[in-house]
Amino acid sequence: MNPFEMVIGIVLIVTIGSVVRARYGVHRDRRGNEYFVGNAGNEAETKALQAEIRALKERIQVLERIATDTNRAASLDEEIEKLRDRSHP
Repeated sequence: MNPFEMVIGIVLIVTIGSVVRARYGVHRDRRGNEYFVGNAGNEAETKALQAEIRALKERIQVLERIATDTNRAASLDEEIEKLRDRSHP
């Protein structure tokens, strides 16, 4: 392989690599750090996951309040019913 063919091969490999990275949403900033940029299909999934995390955090707060409440016996049933009502739309 002569040097000219080697240079063409390297340029071809780098170009194909750049196209593949762009296709999968990987970009570079000015410092050379790579980061992922999602597409529109992932945005809906991301929002759904964020809503689920928010709901789980609320449930954890309720459970923590139940665990640390001094008057647990009376309000335990009420809190459990509230959790059940939230989880079934």
